[in-house]
Amino acid sequence: MPLSFFCWSRHRQVFALALPMVLSNITVPLLGLVDTIVIGHLDHAYYLAGVAVGATIISLIFWLLGFLRMSTTGLTAQAVGANDDEGIVQVLAHGLILAGALALAILLLQGPLTELAFAIVDTSAEVQHYGRDYVSVRIWSAPAALSNFVLLGWLLGNQNARAPMLLLILGNSLNIVLDIWFVMGLGWQVKGAAAASVLADYLATVLGAYLVWRTLQRRAITLSAGFWQRTLHLNAIKRLLGLNRDIFIRALCLQLTFAFMTMQGARLGDDVLAANAVLMNFLMFISFGLDGFAYAVEALVGKAVGARNKAEFYLVCGLNLFWGFIVACGFVLLFAVAGSTLIHLITSIEEVRAQANLYLPWMIVMPIAACWCFILDGIFIGTTRGSDMRNMMLLATAGVFFPVWWVSQSLGNHGLWLAMLCFMLARGVTLGWAWWRLERGPGFISGGAV
Repeated sequence: MPLSFFCWSRHRQVFALALPMVLSNITVPLLGLVDTIVIGHLDHAYYLAGVAVGATIISLIFWLLGFLRMSTTGLTAQAVGANDDEGIVQVLAHGLILAGALALAILLLQGPLTELAFAIVDTSAEVQHYGRDYVSVRIWSAPAALSNFVLLGWLLGNQNARAPMLLLILGNSLNIVLDIWFVMGLGWQVKGAAAASVLADYLATVLGAYLVWRTLQRRAITLSAGFWQRTLHLNAIKRLLGLNRDIFIRALCLQLTFAFMTMQGARLGDDVLAANAVLMNFLMFISFGLDGFAYAVEALVGKAVGARNKAEFYLVCGLNLFWGFIVACGFVLLFAVAGSTLIHLITSIEEVRAQANLYLPWMIVMPIAACWCFILDGIFIGTTRGSDMRNMMLLATAGVFFPVWWVSQSLGNHGLWLAMLCFMLARGVTLGWAWWRLERGPGFISGGAV
């Protein structure tokens, strides 16, 4: 282990990127938590279950396109490491063009997409009704939500964690305030929760555009003649599309597992579905908390790759893996000590509380099993090793998640959570194996980017 690992200034460098992202990322599941609390205190469980189904469908659509943030972060960080000012702006332009095209496609195809999603979900008529209410409003945030992925990834790739923190915290805080006002103040119920998210997304886009402009001003970037011609040339976009294709397949597998959890929970009854929605908020706290360090390692290893600095690469990987494990231990302690209290805070429906407490032990062990895959994801994103990420996710999904669920169906909802736990563990193991295999060959640095 290099001596610089024990140098506090290097840990401080990691925290300078990670902590703002941890703090801001926590507001994302906090928003989901407030959604659940506000809806969970209405009269019936089907309101909460309807929001769970609707939000899952929107998440499946939007987060399938999360490659917009991931690829933007990795490519921007590499351009920063190589001191390529024109490349920094090209990544931003390509990302926003792709985000706009995908948002337009979503809005044009919203009818068929919604019908397909609800044809797959097997749940009660009440849950489906309120789920459709949520989707019909929330879908209109697509242009803003996808643009925000690009803006967030670009700012982070520029080694600037404060701007993304400001973007996420202010956007999600506004969403929370609007959520409470629209649902509890104006009585808009499920549609109010969706409308709050739409308005907050667009306001966040305005803020994000301003922060990008400030970053460009600070870097004093000047573009050479013919920049836009080169940017819009097909060959200039080919690398981005290839990387995004691989990360899209990875995201598809990930979202399929979460959607499968919701759909199978629906078959076990509204109370189980609502309880799983409560516990999925805990899983979101884990993922977004650990993603703070994943985002940090994306930016740091991307810069190391751009600068061709192998020693720096290994150091920042070790630092972030270490702190990811420490944070995971903190989540274990939190859920073990206060998990039941959090459940009672989220919902006042006794049947849902009882079901959520029954499956709480799965969430207590989940952070340790899952922490490795988050940091390793960040390493592979920062090095733009999209094909390796794709292959390992396919293996974890088809080779672990669904087989474990299949053989444990007799356990009911416990079987679902067992499959999720094994899936998270398998993601880390397979990415670790892919890293080991790369090290036997050219390695991350000498092999170059995808």
